[in-house]
Amino acid sequence: MHAWQIVDDWKRENLKRVELPNPDPGRGQVLLEMRAAALNYRDLIVPLRGYGRKTGTLPLIPVSDGVGVVVAHGEGVSAPAIGTRVCPLFMPRWQGGEATGAKIDATLGGPLDGVMREFMAVDANAVHAVPEHLDDTQAATLPVAALTAWSAVVTHGQVRPGARVLVQGTGGVSLFALQFARAAGARVFVLSGDDAKLARAIDMGAEAGLNYRQTPAWGSEVKAWAGGDGVDLVVEVGGEKTLGESLRAVRVGGEIALIGVLSGGRFDIPLGPVVTRHVRLQGITVGHRDGFAAMCAAIGEHRLVPTVDRVFPFDALHEALDHLAAGRHFGKVCVSL
Repeated sequence: MHAWQIVDDWKRENLKRVELPNPDPGRGQVLLEMRAAALNYRDLIVPLRGYGRKTGTLPLIPVSDGVGVVVAHGEGVSAPAIGTRVCPLFMPRWQGGEATGAKIDATLGGPLDGVMREFMAVDANAVHAVPEHLDDTQAATLPVAALTAWSAVVTHGQVRPGARVLVQGTGGVSLFALQFARAAGARVFVLSGDDAKLARAIDMGAEAGLNYRQTPAWGSEVKAWAGGDGVDLVVEVGGEKTLGESLRAVRVGGEIALIGVLSGGRFDIPLGPVVTRHVRLQGITVGHRDGFAAMCAAIGEHRLVPTVDRVFPFDALHEALDHLAAGRHFGKVCVSL
């Protein structure tokens, strides 16, 4: 089968197209014929061994998000049925409940082999069917980006009608957060460094937006939009250079869902406001199978459609990663298999 692997050493140039034997499903497994993949920021980090020992060992098949069709059952498996379109779960051991090290340490695309291959064998309880109205590239975006946003907005944020939500950026997670918050009846404010992207986010249902390049001290502006007391939830993807403004934007007793650290991972902020204003800082590490099932049900009920920026052919994985790294995308960058 055709596949991509990081070989020999942890360098981007060592991400290469290879030929591997077709896998057979073992006991308790299903065999998937992969249809599409979707890229995440972590896929830029993994080839550089950016997660240290947790990145895994070489050779490694990269990329965490994908969708495939069940084409064979291993011994003892009868479901999901042959022909079912499913996503392999990013954290196959996290079926539900609270996170533990054992549940979240094994992740697709490092340290476990990922989805950039024609066929993959995976435990039957580590896949889940996708909403029927989505095409393959749309469905491929669900395991990491969509579930991360769902965990932030619904599982932990418990957003309700009338809630005020701040979403940073217009990447995959941020646009999913916008969609889920709007589906829950929330009011959404979006930040972007691009006015054209802000306009598109407003077309998707955001009530208002702000260009953070033009207004670096945006926290007070967001707070004023929320009526002067601040937003209920901040979907925080920036990290080091944005968390201070997020603390200014959030209300007393509000929550900041820390999803990414795109601007840096070290914080030099006053901790007093976190304590005295009773702010919850909730780290989000994707989510579990139960959450994925609930999310897919909601996507199907509301007929939500993921925003796909561009689809690259299988041979153009490096070009797809370059496009993601450039940061000009709106929504998800996908690869057709």
